[in-house]
Amino acid sequence: MKTPFLKTLVFAIGGSLLISSHTFAQDARNLDQLLQFVKEGQAQEAKENKAREARFRNAKNRQSQLLADAKKLRKQEEDRSARLEKEFEQNELKVAEKSRQLKERLGTLTELFGHLTSTAGDLRSVFQTSLVSAQYPGREAFLDELIAKMSGAEKLPSIEEIERLWFLMVEEMTEAGRIVTFNTTVSKAGGAKEATKVVRVGSFNVISEDGKYLSYTPETGVLEELARQPSGPYVGWAADFASSTSGLNAFGVDPTGPKGGSYLSAIINSPNLGERFEQGGYIGKAIAAVGVFAFLLAIWRLIVLTAINSKVRAQIKSDKANANNPLGRVLMVHEQNPTMDTETLELKLSEAVLKEVPKIEFGLNLLKIIAAVAPLMGLLGTVTGMIITFQAITIYGAGDPKAMAGGISGALVTTVLGLLVAIPTVLLHTVTNGQAKKVIHVLEEQSTGIIAEHTEAQLSKG
Repeated sequence: MKTPFLKTLVFAIGGSLLISSHTFAQDARNLDQLLQFVKEGQAQEAKENKAREARFRNAKNRQSQLLADAKKLRKQEEDRSARLEKEFEQNELKVAEKSRQLKERLGTLTELFGHLTSTAGDLRSVFQTSLVSAQYPGREAFLDELIAKMSGAEKLPSIEEIERLWFLMVEEMTEAGRIVTFNTTVSKAGGAKEATKVVRVGSFNVISEDGKYLSYTPETGVLEELARQPSGPYVGWAADFASSTSGLNAFGVDPTGPKGGSYLSAIINSPNLGERFEQGGYIGKAIAAVGVFAFLLAIWRLIVLTAINSKVRAQIKSDKANANNPLGRVLMVHEQNPTMDTETLELKLSEAVLKEVPKIEFGLNLLKIIAAVAPLMGLLGTVTGMIITFQAITIYGAGDPKAMAGGISGALVTTVLGLLVAIPTVLLHTVTNGQAKKVIHVLEEQSTGIIAEHTEAQLSKG
């Protein structure tokens, strides 16, 4: 078993010697010189091995030193950890003792500070949305500092801070009942910011000097001009109110909120008459056109019938028939045929009256038809609008009640327009028809009177 190992070792050493000898053998000139080179190579290798062993021993010694230093450092940190744990436990006992002493010394002040914290928090919420903050910005910063101080239980509020909190409460209540004019930055509807004089009406509304209603944005602390102003007389009242210096003035105050509450929003979002009319669409415009035509026709017929009535009354007072009025034309039939028999004269007069009736009643049937058709046109517009609304609900769903209510409201506009046309048209038709019936009644009465006089005259001759 040992012989192969020894052979291998001898071959390995011999190979290394041959390699080393081969290095020197390149310059060797003879065997003696080669042997000399081999001896020198062995000496060199021995020297290098000793240097390598020395380096190994130094590294080992250095590693031992580092290991010792690490163990020493670990021991120091363990001692330090134990010392810090002991100090921490002692500090916890001290903190608990100090907290107990603080609680004993505060006594009833703890409840007072709790009320102060709650009051400061409520007042801060009021300041965030109050219009007074537009005139006095930065009041919330003091309240934030005071709440943080009282919540931390490290510092107690001073008498001056408590008095200032009370002052801010009184200031808010006082300013909420005042009408004040001051200069501030206003964001216009187009986005531009301008320094403008504004009027604050308590904590309800703020208007600019030109009568525009403003809203307060707590996040930015800037007054913004409402993109859509309320319709009706409110803007005019606001302009007069802003320019006045004393006395009583009409003004629209929104009591539902300082930022423009639900009442002002409802007024602003409510469409005006023009927008209502546009909601009617083409059918609404057609109803309006029919209504205008009916109104003009009724006024024209009233003027004509009034003139006819005036001429008929003048004809009744006159002894001679005049062809410029219906009664005169009827009387001329008798004047032109004074000797005609009664039956023929009666037929002639009836013919003359019947000839005048269409001229007198011209347009009355058309007014009656318009009064009946206008509500039907309104109903048509309503049905059409409802169909469009339900189609939109089918596509987009009914998640937004406002959109559905707005569609239904727009659909009902045509019904309102139809009634607005029908009701006055019925009244105008009644008045116009009354004037026409009055003229026709006079014609029939006068023709009957003529026949009676003619019959009496013939009987007296016979």
